[in-house]
Amino acid sequence: MENWRVNLVLVFIVLFGAALISRLAFIQIINSDLNKALAQGQQKIFNIVTGERGNIFFNKGEILATNIKGIYVFISPAEIEEKARTIKELSAILNIDEQKILEKVQKDTLFEKIENSITEEQRILINELGIKGIYCREALFRNYPQKDMASQVVGFLGGEDFGQYGLEGYYDDTLRGKEEIEKKKKGSTASFFSENIDQLGKGSDIVLTIDYNIQFMAEKLLKKAKNDLSIDGGQIIVVDPKTGKILALAHYPNFDPNDYSSVENFDIFQNGTTQKLFEPGSGFKPITMASAINEEKVSPQTTYIDTGKVKIGKYTIENYNGRVFGEKTMTGVLEKSINTGAVFAEKELGHDLFLKYIDSFGFFELTGIDLEGEVFSENKMFKRGYEINFATASFGQGIEITPIQLVRAYTAIANEGKLIKPYVVDKIIKNNEIIETIPDVSSENVISSKTASQVTAMLVSVIENGYGKDAKIPGYYVAGKTGTAQVSEGGGYSSDKSWQSFIGFAPALNPRFLILVKLDNPETKTAEYSALPIFKELAKYIINYWEISPDYD
Repeated sequence: MENWRVNLVLVFIVLFGAALISRLAFIQIINSDLNKALAQGQQKIFNIVTGERGNIFFNKGEILATNIKGIYVFISPAEIEEKARTIKELSAILNIDEQKILEKVQKDTLFEKIENSITEEQRILINELGIKGIYCREALFRNYPQKDMASQVVGFLGGEDFGQYGLEGYYDDTLRGKEEIEKKKKGSTASFFSENIDQLGKGSDIVLTIDYNIQFMAEKLLKKAKNDLSIDGGQIIVVDPKTGKILALAHYPNFDPNDYSSVENFDIFQNGTTQKLFEPGSGFKPITMASAINEEKVSPQTTYIDTGKVKIGKYTIENYNGRVFGEKTMTGVLEKSINTGAVFAEKELGHDLFLKYIDSFGFFELTGIDLEGEVFSENKMFKRGYEINFATASFGQGIEITPIQLVRAYTAIANEGKLIKPYVVDKIIKNNEIIETIPDVSSENVISSKTASQVTAMLVSVIENGYGKDAKIPGYYVAGKTGTAQVSEGGGYSSDKSWQSFIGFAPALNPRFLILVKLDNPETKTAEYSALPIFKELAKYIINYWEISPDYD
């Protein structure tokens, strides 16, 4: 009886052993390749690494954005055993708040970057700590050697290594280096970041249309306006009206892209030339006049009687300061910036045609400029078709646009009636090959070349005989117009805030450059005393810089 029990146990042992041997044979012999791969997969980390980012240059080769080698600190939270000591020591060496380090130490991630661009002395101190889970590595960092210059134009490279705002955002795919999958063993601190970035494909370089010297001068003038006129902000655009090349895109206030994370108000990242709306005021009157002249509803010599005001339903529109001018030509309307004269021209044109021309001049669409985040307004309130809306829009109130839209519209006047597409990138250098961008000029005239010449002559008269006379540059014919508009806020208009601008081009008969100066709430009554002098100073600078021959002795 006892023998059969022993035999049964032996049978079970033999069967179990046979099953175990069979399973091991299946794993180690029959299915060995699959299991080897699974084991290796568990021992390796697959990381996407990216080659060096492309550089950004001004039009003559000055560097706006590049890459420099630096040292950064990162931790592996799972490896850190002395958490309290780690937080305290890193805080002391790097001068970082302990709470910020604590938040990263507590994360359930493979790695957390603690600080970029530390000094060699700091690296030595960290290595001397001998704390497990803290690592220092060399890497490439995005660097902006011009600091706050053209900051809204360039944008910045964000913490996740994606371009944000401006050129960095719009051309992120172009600038980004080639991505590859890197395979390394677990436990190797090098597994977090590639040490062979130089061997990866570099991103394309970008050469801008922007001239370093003109950009520098434009920004200098805006900073001076802050001191002299206490502006809340401002923008200056300089463009070649025949090609659309942007020569300067200045903004105030600006920021340092090298230290973008310290910015508290993110609005400063937005480019006011392309991402913020304003009402242009009298700078819009030449658009109204060009539309009416092109339809032959009025001519530069057409006269009307100004009584100082015009009644639209229950509303009364008046000239600035209640001035009365009596009989005036359409040229005189622009010279003296008469609101009622713009209303007269719009009425002669008719609302439907007025709306059509505003659309044709590009005010209801994006310009297509190659910067991230451009906006435009559909102007739904204006499009409702109320009589008063058409009347106020004729002199630039109650219609929202961006500065770049106004610049684009004026290029049609300076460019024989053709609209252009503004752009800031002139060349892309990819694999040592230069790819030039091609300017996009409207195939059809918005206005005829004759109308463009007539309106240009009217704008020259504004400078020679009208309120723009302080913009006159001896030896040169300049075409231009001031604009002052109340700031819209809370469903109405501010009684003490204004947008003030001056837009013009020179030499008027063969334009080489077009400038828009827009100031946010300067401490002056009208643009004649704020934006106009800045335009003149910048125009004189460009004329001397380019050595442009005078129109007359």
